[in-house]
Amino acid sequence: MLFGFIKRAKKYWVSDVSFITLLIFLFFLVFFFPSMIDRESENTYFLNLMFIFLFIVGIFSAREKGFVIGAILLVSIHIFLRLIRFSDNPHEYYILERIVIIVNLILFIVINFRLLFRDYQVSYYRIVGAINVYLSMALLGAFAFELVNLVDGDSIIGNIDLSGNENDYGDYIYFSLTCISTVGFGDVYPINVHAKMIATFLSVLGVLYPAIVIAKLVSLGSQKK
Repeated sequence: MLFGFIKRAKKYWVSDVSFITLLIFLFFLVFFFPSMIDRESENTYFLNLMFIFLFIVGIFSAREKGFVIGAILLVSIHIFLRLIRFSDNPHEYYILERIVIIVNLILFIVINFRLLFRDYQVSYYRIVGAINVYLSMALLGAFAFELVNLVDGDSIIGNIDLSGNENDYGDYIYFSLTCISTVGFGDVYPINVHAKMIATFLSVLGVLYPAIVIAKLVSLGSQKK
């Protein structure tokens, strides 16, 4: 029964239809959850569960054995580090947990990018898949800014009040989105070299990614015709 469930889950998450489900999940994680945390800090527990679920989806989305093993290993480490933080010293492994999340997000992006161009097919679902990768990169940028802040003691300042824990999620994802979308409102900005380079990289990525992906999808569509 368990193997049957795993097989069905695997079949679904490697299909194009799963891109819609993932988009809804990412949309909620990126745009709605920051407001929920701002209202009630206890929602950070659900935030951790949602990321664990996201990375488990990455396991089922991976087609190559190496990616599956890597995703399983990273999810296991993430869960282990999260359980450790329930001890008397909850932030002892906080930085290491953030590093694991960043590596897991990179792997998740690679897995979904490979799904996006598999079989050289073009469809509405593949466009949705491209949006999923874009939002995942924004999440990656948010955790990168947080890691810089944890290591260097600062990363971004402005109309925000960072507390040094998961309650800052909304501020980091907001700034990451303004960078990758090249909006740049100016109310929040980087203050050290590492944060500046991440912000610049996200801005360049935000310009190049849509152009490259759209060009590739158009090219594949033309070849198919």
